[in-house]
Amino acid sequence: MAQTQSVGTRRSSGTESGSPADPSPDPVLSLSDVTKEFGPETAVDGVSLDVEPGELLTFLGPSGCGKTTTLRTIAGLEEPTDGEIRLGGETVAGDGAFVAPEQRDVGIVFQNFALFPHLTVRENIAFGLSDADDAATAARVDELLELVNMPEHGEKTPDQLSGGQKQRVALARSLAPEPEVLLLDEPFSNLDVRLRVEMREEVRRILKEAGVTAVSVTHDQEEALSISDRVAVMNEGRIEQVGRPESVFERPESKFVASFLGRASFLEGKLREGKVETGIGRFDAVTLEGYDTVYDGAPVDVLVRPDDLRATPASPELADGTIVSRQYVGPSFVYRVELESGDVVHCLHNHVEEFDLDEPVSLELTADHPLAWYPR
Repeated sequence: MAQTQSVGTRRSSGTESGSPADPSPDPVLSLSDVTKEFGPETAVDGVSLDVEPGELLTFLGPSGCGKTTTLRTIAGLEEPTDGEIRLGGETVAGDGAFVAPEQRDVGIVFQNFALFPHLTVRENIAFGLSDADDAATAARVDELLELVNMPEHGEKTPDQLSGGQKQRVALARSLAPEPEVLLLDEPFSNLDVRLRVEMREEVRRILKEAGVTAVSVTHDQEEALSISDRVAVMNEGRIEQVGRPESVFERPESKFVASFLGRASFLEGKLREGKVETGIGRFDAVTLEGYDTVYDGAPVDVLVRPDDLRATPASPELADGTIVSRQYVGPSFVYRVELESGDVVHCLHNHVEEFDLDEPVSLELTADHPLAWYPR
C-alpha cells in the first residue's frame, strides 16, 4: 500500500525515506513549518524541507497550490506568517528575524527573464557585480558567457536574442554573484514546446557545471521530472510527497500525487484470499506494492497507467469495456476505455494497432512492476 508521508517530515539527505542516510553536509536551505496566510486564506501550510548543497529541487503542483508563494518566502518577497527559513546556516525569516530580499544570498530567474533592454548581454550579466573591480568583472562575465555557450553574443542587446538565448543570459546574470541558492520561477513557461525540451537539458547542465544549489517552481510535470534531483509535489499549500523523480512517479504516496503525475487511472477492486478482484478480472495480490494479508476483504483503488494495460478486440459478451475515445500522440494512440464495472482507464498502443470508437475490447494487465494502491 502507498504509505502517506506526513507533511513536515524532514529530509536531511537525498536518500529515500527508510533507507540509510550517508553523512552529508548541512543543508544550504532549510524550511521549518513555514506558513503563509493572506487574510483568511492559507497559501502555504506548514511546509518543512531541507535542500542539500548542489541539489536541484523542484516544487511541483497545480495553480494555486502554494508553490510560488513558497518560492517568494525563500526569496524574501513575502514574509512567512509562521515558521522559519534558514539560508546558509543563517535565519532569514522567523524567530523574530526577517532579512530583506536584497540582503539574502539568492539569485532569481523570473518567468519573463527581466533583462534590461538598454544594456548589452555583457552589461546585463555584470549588473550584480558592482563590488568587483573592472578586471574581475570582465573575467567573471567571460567565464559565464562560456558557461552558457554565448561567448560571441556579449555585445548584443536583448532584442537581438532568441528566447533560449535570453534565458541563458538571465541565468548567467543570476549566477554572476555566486548566490547561495538560485531560484527559478516557471523558467520555461515563455518558451515554445520544442525549445522547452532543449533548454531543460541546457539549464540542468549549466547548474550542475556551476555547482549551484537551485530551487525551481513549475506546474509542468514533465519539466519537473526531467531536470530535478528531487521533486516536492504540493497540494493546497502542503507537501504531499518529496523524493527522487522516478520514486515519486512510480510509487506515489497519495491518489492526488498519482493523478497529478502522468495519466493515471484507478481500478476499483476488493482484496480476497490473496487476489484482487477488479473490472478487468482477478489477479494475484502480490502484484500490489506492499501487499499484506491483513488487508484481505478491504476495498481498494489500484493505480494503472496506460502502459500497464493492453486492449484486444472482443465480442460484446466477453468484453471488459468499450473504446470511448482515442488520442493520437505521434508514435502511439492512447485509448480511453469505459469498463462494464463503471471504471474508466487508459491504455497505450503502437500507432499501427488501431481500434474503432465504440469497439468492445478485453483488457489485460501487462505491468511488470508492483502497482500502487490506496484504501477506498
